[in-house]
Amino acid sequence: MAHLPLTSAVALMALVCLATPGAAEAKPAGNTASKPDKKASEPDKSTPGEALTVEAINGATFTAPESGDRTSGDKAGGKKARTSGKDKRPQPLLVKVQVLLDRAHFSPGAIDGRDGENMRNALSAFAVAQGLPPAQTLNQALFDKLAASSADPAVVSYTITDADAAGPFAEKIPPKMEEQADLEAMSYTNPREMLAERFHMSRDLLTALNPDAALDKAGTGILVAAVPPLETGKPAKDEAKPKGKADGKADGKSDGKAAGKSEDKARDASDGKAEGKPAEGKPAADTGTDTSKKDDASKSDEAQKKDDTPKKDIARVEVDKVTRHVRGFGEDGTLRAYYPASIGSAEKPAPSGEAKVKGVAFAPVYTYNPKYAFKGVKTKKTFSIRPGPNNPVGIVWIDLSIPSYGIHGTPEPEKVGKTESHGCIRLTNWDARDLATRIERGAKVVFKDE
Repeated sequence: MAHLPLTSAVALMALVCLATPGAAEAKPAGNTASKPDKKASEPDKSTPGEALTVEAINGATFTAPESGDRTSGDKAGGKKARTSGKDKRPQPLLVKVQVLLDRAHFSPGAIDGRDGENMRNALSAFAVAQGLPPAQTLNQALFDKLAASSADPAVVSYTITDADAAGPFAEKIPPKMEEQADLEAMSYTNPREMLAERFHMSRDLLTALNPDAALDKAGTGILVAAVPPLETGKPAKDEAKPKGKADGKADGKSDGKAAGKSEDKARDASDGKAEGKPAEGKPAADTGTDTSKKDDASKSDEAQKKDDTPKKDIARVEVDKVTRHVRGFGEDGTLRAYYPASIGSAEKPAPSGEAKVKGVAFAPVYTYNPKYAFKGVKTKKTFSIRPGPNNPVGIVWIDLSIPSYGIHGTPEPEKVGKTESHGCIRLTNWDARDLATRIERGAKVVFKDE
């Protein structure tokens, strides 16, 4: 099939980091709240749990367990929060803890209100960064540090906008890559998927917080995690500035247009262009984020815009292949960010040694090169998959100096840290974007094997 030119996107030549072919599932059509999507199971409704009200979540506090009791407490409403790994229901205290970790840039992955490995690892990393002993379960000192990091509410109300309800949404995301190439955009398939990812949540948590909400109707009020909403286009200048406390607001009137923009607008937001065929199948970086050429062309322009240029605060990245996480450090060695990651596999391991960041591409186009002969891909021809959050590499690609390797997003955020990749480093879309807007061009990337 002939493709229209995508002058605003960046062509990615055959990457070795895709999810294992055949593992992806077709995503159903639909833009209603009641129609399920196949990327997540339905919430466990077998036993009634503690109500996930705004009061219970925002008022949740930690109570040290009694001797011999390994269960953490929650004083909201005088009840204890169940934090056992066997309990699959979202708990108010854990929703609050995960939101606080996310806002502190120690990502728990998809916020789901459940006890799990991603949250435990984020807790431990946060504890060490705060000068506390590593701890994968809550204790009083750790909770107090988290609570002190932000006084803003953990969940807030959000009003669904006309743009949210309108989409556009993909009728279906086919499982085969060749068929994905026929889509005009790799958009969300329904409002539930879109809203959950925008606010860094699992779809089950979104449903649990809003069991009867009509997610496809403008004007519907819902509860969401109070985190910076995910954008899908090229970042605004202030997005890359290191964040302190989140503002804790999710007002549909102020956020809806930016966060709910259609995927064709997101595609237009990236001005990087692929000039010819990138060498060795590497992705071309988004030239719109490189200010060096502009600096050379106009020194006076640099001085005029100096105050508007976002500060990049991550100069070195560590990719831990054993514990499956990515750490971002500042020039002074301070740990500034932590993200769970899917990193390679036995069949396609991630690289070892060191690399450098060559550039960043937002809203990338994925181009398949048949010389890689991915299992399940039968065509012998090159094809491209258009931008969107369900693109094989998500909404952003951080290009590394090792040919064909990068750090990127994913269409399956709830699987990050729990599944393997084909060599590259896969983060949630919101974590990949956070890192991409803060990392220095030329930053060192160190792969740790033990």
